[in-house]
Amino acid sequence: MEVILLEKIGNLGDLGEKVEVKAGYGRNFLIPKGKAIPATAANVASFEERRAELEKKAAESLAAAQLRADQLADVAVTITHQAGEGGKLFGSVSTTDIADAVTRAGVDITRKEVRLPEGPLRMTGEYSVGIQLHSLLTQQIKVIIEAE
Repeated sequence: MEVILLEKIGNLGDLGEKVEVKAGYGRNFLIPKGKAIPATAANVASFEERRAELEKKAAESLAAAQLRADQLADVAVTITHQAGEGGKLFGSVSTTDIADAVTRAGVDITRKEVRLPEGPLRMTGEYSVGIQLHSLLTQQIKVIIEAE
């Protein structure tokens, strides 16, 4: 299935590119979420008319994300959790816990923006955690996990 991207999508393409995707990905995710339209002749013509508007919207989105990244630049959050010997936590610190702690620190983020590529944190200590604010922008914050 060939689609025209209405925004930059990581590992796929940039605004306005025609890309070939699997039918299910296009039909069930990209098109319903407004991230792409089918690449028909009529849609290509309508996209070219809207290109400037979409590029302006993308630039505004990136600027808003940069503003949030500047707010997050100096954020360090401390999370206390029950821990046993050697600093091993009873349970783990997940994306939801980190998002809640950052929100309490004054910057609104969602758990979907928190990136933990190695899974939940299970030991006490200091970690650098990525916050994906935009497809082009990830801000690192410091998360300190202490035992209760």
